[in-house]
Amino acid sequence: METMLLEKEMVENLLPQKLPFVMVDAMHSYSETSLVSGLEIQQDNIFVSNDVFLEAGLVEHMAQSVALHTGYQYFLKNEIAPTGYIGSIKEIEIKKLPKLSDTIQSEVTILQEFAGITLVDIVTTLNNEEIARGQMKTVLAK
Repeated sequence: METMLLEKEMVENLLPQKLPFVMVDAMHSYSETSLVSGLEIQQDNIFVSNDVFLEAGLVEHMAQSVALHTGYQYFLKNEIAPTGYIGSIKEIEIKKLPKLSDTIQSEVTILQEFAGITLVDIVTTLNNEEIARGQMKTVLAK
């Protein structure tokens, strides 16, 4: 069993998204330049159809993993995190879709951060098998 740095309730408090749109329920590791998040696919997830977690859900999970990194950074400084937006998505590759009750993990690696714009690389795995990867640019609202 993977250790959990932050439980579901704390993760939800750090994300700008609110239920039923929360696509991250765990933070397994954090550093200034990386984060590993998790999500157990539940029946009531709005991106589950016919017991499969859809592509849009995977992309949203990846984006919210980035948002969690930002939210936790601000939390550590005792500041309120500004809202962020996806500026661009580059080269998302989805190899496999997780199913109901699967637990996925995403590793976010910060490639560049400048003036509220962050470029990240994200790899999502299921049982240590890569199922999706891509790059995103996120922008913090001023």
